[in-house]
Amino acid sequence: MRNAGRELLSLALMDARNHSLHLLSHYEQAAAEGKLDVPCRPELELPQWLAGHIGWLAEYWIGRNPQRSLGAACPPDAVRLASIEPMADQWFNPAIATHAARWQLQLPDFQAIRAYLLDTLESTLELLDKTAEDDQGLYFFRVALFHEDLRCEQLVTMAQTLGLPLKLALPVGVQARDPVLVPAGRWLLGSSPGGFVFDAEKWAHEIDVPEFEIDAQPVNWGQYVEFVDDGGYDRPELWLPQGWEWLQREADQEGRRGPRYVEQIGSASGAVMRTLFGKSSRMSSSQSAMHVTWWEADAWARWAGRRLATEVEWEMAAHTASRRGFRWGDVREWTASTLRPWPGFEPDAWSEHTDLAAQPRLGLARVQRGGSFAARSRMKHPKFRGFALPDRDDGFVGFRTCAL
Repeated sequence: MRNAGRELLSLALMDARNHSLHLLSHYEQAAAEGKLDVPCRPELELPQWLAGHIGWLAEYWIGRNPQRSLGAACPPDAVRLASIEPMADQWFNPAIATHAARWQLQLPDFQAIRAYLLDTLESTLELLDKTAEDDQGLYFFRVALFHEDLRCEQLVTMAQTLGLPLKLALPVGVQARDPVLVPAGRWLLGSSPGGFVFDAEKWAHEIDVPEFEIDAQPVNWGQYVEFVDDGGYDRPELWLPQGWEWLQREADQEGRRGPRYVEQIGSASGAVMRTLFGKSSRMSSSQSAMHVTWWEADAWARWAGRRLATEVEWEMAAHTASRRGFRWGDVREWTASTLRPWPGFEPDAWSEHTDLAAQPRLGLARVQRGGSFAARSRMKHPKFRGFALPDRDDGFVGFRTCAL
């Protein structure tokens, strides 16, 4: 999909918009039943704002942008045409409507948001049909697609946070396989020019990688229970100082004996019980553990006498070891790597309009690799470089380890 032409992009954009509308309908139903309360917290957005922002970004960079044919070279301050919604910029431009301010806005209702999404999709598809079949011409259409997919994943994550009923099954567990040994080699880390590339992936550069042994699949619930039963949450020697401080803050509030949303965990309880989209559910011991912070993942690795995989190890294994059992795609995965700029990095102008930009988090966030079951399949790319601050645990994120 990163190199998709007009025809495939058209189908994908319709699929993405249908998915957005489907997810939005769950929030609309909850609101109609008086069951939707979205507090102003860093990990949350108002669903009307998030959905409207999807349409706004596509319209801003495509329908309202006379210089869209320049692709990534389009200046961010290029003159824009008027929106089909006179209030669109005041409502949905993050530079104007900051996160905290969104709760004070008189946002349109779900019906009006739905109409805006349909209208902006129609104009996007009309312009796509007349666009040159090259990377520059198609650039912002690909931007619109992948931005919408990211936001849909965010809507699913928010549904979990808010306890919103969503019929989305977890991936089934898999039989554990032995770790994979990857020979030493020189690896081209990151993405090369051509097609669509997220800015955090820019640009490919060679790295010498020593031989390493990496888990064939992410750590599962059965393995995580052993850490809990062995006092993993009571042993400061297993935690980095900042991680232990985080854990103590959590203990002062409501306690922390396992990943977020876990109700029961440990051999004494007989199972891992956790809340999934508002419903208590039993987890199979072979399912991937998720909703862990980076601090918890790192502590588990220390307890197991292992370490978190670096992102270059993860990427190299994903490309070279799939036939030997390396499995990914159920959860995003924490890595040992801190988000840092690579040679030639330049932030994309469009991402500054998303609250998802890499640049403000450089040197602070930890890198996530892989893809979550909550994401569309086209988002699951072995070069994709996600990131989050180490205390974030709302996403469907797990981890895997390497031998010391």
